[in-house]
Amino acid sequence: MKPKIIAKICVDIGMTIALLLLMPYELVGQAAHEWLGIGMFVLFLTHHILNSQWSRNLLKGSYTPLRVWQTVLVILVLLCMVGSMVSGVILSRHVLSFLPISGGRSFARSIHMVSAYWGFVWMSLHLGLHWSMMLAMARKLVKNVSIARTWVLRILSMVIAGYGMFAFAKREIGSYMLLKIQFVFFDFEEPLILFLLDYMAVMGLFVFIGHYLAEFLKRYGRKRKTL
Repeated sequence: MKPKIIAKICVDIGMTIALLLLMPYELVGQAAHEWLGIGMFVLFLTHHILNSQWSRNLLKGSYTPLRVWQTVLVILVLLCMVGSMVSGVILSRHVLSFLPISGGRSFARSIHMVSAYWGFVWMSLHLGLHWSMMLAMARKLVKNVSIARTWVLRILSMVIAGYGMFAFAKREIGSYMLLKIQFVFFDFEEPLILFLLDYMAVMGLFVFIGHYLAEFLKRYGRKRKTL
């Protein structure tokens, strides 16, 4: 495996872990949350540098339905990342507290919440967009994949997606995304691992949706070519 591909995988894994750890900000501590946010921003920039060829080819070639969806997702993720970072700088009380910023905290808090929760969904969908590539890499590492094992993994993914729907409602993520609730509730007596497991399931739900939506768009694009 080429070093650049290994670097891309490591950065993507790091972004996924950081994304999950950023969600329970009161449970991990505000200072840790701010450092994680900076780390996420650095990984995000590194991700785009490693994938700069995709950006350079943005205006080249034809746009299939899958490529349109991929481009829209990238733009939405970028908007959420910018919203999170700018509002995070305004809200910072630890890492960037030395900056001469005053006022606008209430508006910044709303932008931060919307950007964080929508960003979580868009990034999970984006991950699902490339899930088939990850599966292909896994097949190369694991030889003699049986049909039974394949079906076990498919059923497991459906179970995770099903629980993800429950966790999405349980954690009121939709209400945070639409600002129906403007302050996130945290149960400080709840173990952090249980919170993370629920959010991992929600991420799994949108990875599942993103993966099968990408497969549908691939087939739809092929049908359009044959017409």
